[in-house]
Amino acid sequence: MKTIDSLLKEFEHEAQTTRKHLERLPEGKLAWQPHQKSFTAAGLASHITECVGWTEVIFNENEINFDPSTYKPYVATSVADLLKTFDDNVAKGKQALAGATEESLEQPWSLKIMGRVQFEKPRAEVFRDFTLSHVIHHRGQFSVYLRLLEIAVPGSYGPSADESAGDK
Repeated sequence: MKTIDSLLKEFEHEAQTTRKHLERLPEGKLAWQPHQKSFTAAGLASHITECVGWTEVIFNENEINFDPSTYKPYVATSVADLLKTFDDNVAKGKQALAGATEESLEQPWSLKIMGRVQFEKPRAEVFRDFTLSHVIHHRGQFSVYLRLLEIAVPGSYGPSADESAGDK
C-alpha cells in the first residue's frame, strides 16, 4: 500500500470516529465548559472541525502565513452547523489527499506567523501532527466533556464503557 493510500484510509477512519463523538453534543450544551479556562463544548468541537479543515491547506498550499490579529476561529452556532462544516471539511480533505502524490508527501511545508517561519517539515509529517494527532488529542478531550455531561461516549478503537462489543 502506498503511503498516500494509508494516510487517506487513516483520515477517513479518524473522521468517521470523530463525527460519532461530535454528533452526540446536545444543542443545549454548546456553551457548557468544564472549567473557566477550558474551551466551551462548541469551542472544542469547532476547533476539532478546524483541525480537519487544515488537511486541504496542507495538501494544496506550500505554507500558511498566520496572522493572529486577523484570525477568527470558527465557532459553530448549532450542532447542525458544526456537523455540516465538519462534513464539508472532511470532503475537502479527502479530495486534497486524493490529489496528492507520493512525491508531494516529502515536499516541505511551512508554518509562518506574520511572515516569520516557525517550522518547515515534510507535508506528510505536518498532516500527521496538525490534523491526525491533533484531532485525536482533542477528540479525547471531547470524550471527557461527553462523560461529564452524562452522555454515552462512543468507542474510538473498540467499544467504550458505554457500549458492549456487539453494540458498535
